[in-house]
Amino acid sequence: MTDALFPESGLLSFFAGRGGRDQTEVALLGREGMAGLCALLGPAGGPFDLVSQKAGEAHRMPLERLKAACEGCPCLSDLLMRYAYALTVQIAETGRANARQTVETRLARWLLMAHDRIDGDEIELTHETLSLILGVRRPGITVALHMLEGERMIRARRGVVEILDRPRLRQATNGAYGLPEQEYERVLGPPRPGRDGTRRAA
Repeated sequence: MTDALFPESGLLSFFAGRGGRDQTEVALLGREGMAGLCALLGPAGGPFDLVSQKAGEAHRMPLERLKAACEGCPCLSDLLMRYAYALTVQIAETGRANARQTVETRLARWLLMAHDRIDGDEIELTHETLSLILGVRRPGITVALHMLEGERMIRARRGVVEILDRPRLRQATNGAYGLPEQEYERVLGPPRPGRDGTRRAA
């Protein structure tokens, strides 16, 4: 990466792995975060792919200019280090969830994280994309969606998942959702509200 991206809308996924089915998502970001942190902290490049899951708008800044700005402004550097910590917590919790939780629980967690970062209640994603994000086979995603839909937490239709009951969806995460969101707010404050004024992660 040569530029840092500061999203105003949309969803971006960081994937780790060698490509294809070997990859899985390790972090999700939207208007609360930035892309390019790895290159800012170390050499450009790295074993990650950045994928847009939902189209949106972002501010772009050359990484060299951002590095120079951090050198001249300690408060900016401190802010980015706080975000680096919050992102690290999210990555760690994603690893724990992938190792310890069921597909249904992990799907509920991811849907809540995506819901935090968008306006409205509809998330446009196919079963195939969700299977790549969570690193499971597509039939497993289909079963998990049916289970959440059967409990009326979501409504799934072709290419769209609608959040119906957020509190119950959070219960379905079995504690896998919440810690990164709490730590983000502790070190950075409440996430920026969307166009509809919501701050769902708070």
